[in-house]
Amino acid sequence: MPNPPDNLRSDRASASVEDYIKAVYRLQAEHGRATTRDLSQALGVQMASVTGMMKQLHAAGYVDHKPYQGVELTPSGETLALRVLRRHRLLELFLHRTLGIAWDEVHEDAERLEHAVSERLIAKIDAFLGEPVFDPHGAPIPQNDGTVPELQGRLLSDCPPGHCGQVLQVSDKDPALLRHLADLGIRIGLQVRVLDQAPFGGPVRLQAAGRQIDLGRQAAERVLVSVGSCEP
Repeated sequence: MPNPPDNLRSDRASASVEDYIKAVYRLQAEHGRATTRDLSQALGVQMASVTGMMKQLHAAGYVDHKPYQGVELTPSGETLALRVLRRHRLLELFLHRTLGIAWDEVHEDAERLEHAVSERLIAKIDAFLGEPVFDPHGAPIPQNDGTVPELQGRLLSDCPPGHCGQVLQVSDKDPALLRHLADLGIRIGLQVRVLDQAPFGGPVRLQAAGRQIDLGRQAAERVLVSVGSCEP
């Protein structure tokens, strides 16, 4: 994966560019494109600021901007987005695994550090952690060659009674949700069996680690589990 230009790595403006590129990548993955309104909400900035930045990114060759249709990353933009995500997710894992910082607290520190660390340090962290594939929340870590590990599963809210699988990924957007899941004992790698799906938006009842867990529907919609067979 080639490095982004030096002027997008070394100063305060570069951090803003990287934040925008990363937000476009995430919105594009979820919705197929990133609109000005969605970027404004995701980044907490005025729509006029988003419009100005999109023009700059378009001129720099990082996005294709179509008026009233949003933006999509160019190959160069995707390369930069994956490199920023790689830094961010490796830093989250390092903070969580090495320093013991809770999975609901690592995001904010990683957001700050991702713009400051060198690629040499990221390579050292990657080797130290054993070239990991997933971050503390189960999100794939883009590899150094630009590939992204595949993650296939099913949302817990969509699993019928009797479904068994391991928790693969949880949404990292809401720290309160992560704390709630931790309090319930739900973690990456946990083997769960769906006992019941209550109707009308009711909770999902699970069996895990020898006990029953009632998980609210909104939380279940943010937990991805594998598709597999139950252990004996």
